Amino acid sequence: MSQSLTEVYLHIVFSTKHREKLIDVDIENELHDYIGGICKNLKCNPVKIGGERDHVHILCMLSKNVTIAKLVEEIKKSSSKWIKDKNQKYITFYWQDGYGAFSVHVSQIEEISSYILHQKEHHKRFDFKQELLAILKKLNVDYNPKYLWD
Repeated sequence: MSQSLTEVYLHIVFSTKHREKLIDVDIENELHDYIGGICKNLKCNPVKIGGERDHVHILCMLSKNVTIAKLVEEIKKSSSKWIKDKNQKYITFYWQDGYGAFSVHVSQIEEISSYILHQKEHHKRFDFKQELLAILKKLNVDYNPKYLWD
């Protein structure tokens, strides 16, 4: 085959450092749009971006030229700098070190998009910790609880 063809969708999730509730209504939509722009610049077309005050979910298509680690690194680095420059009240904003990145079958795109869209309602019943543990359990992801929340 003389060309490389890919269609890889990812559900990426990560939180603010120490799960601080720093993503307020003043910045939330603009932050999600900014993250979408980072994805687009890396040819990782965003499908849906959302979250809550202490974390973000990103559903995007992974470019054949970008690793998952590079995508997440660029999103975190650029968005953290952007939010700090946006307003002095965000000067202490940081993302956590780790992240979750999970493959999404094309048949699940609408389901995951809806899940991300309805984060506000979802988090009336579950906090981020409960949510992440449920995702890890559902996907049968092996993890060390010692390092999950640092």
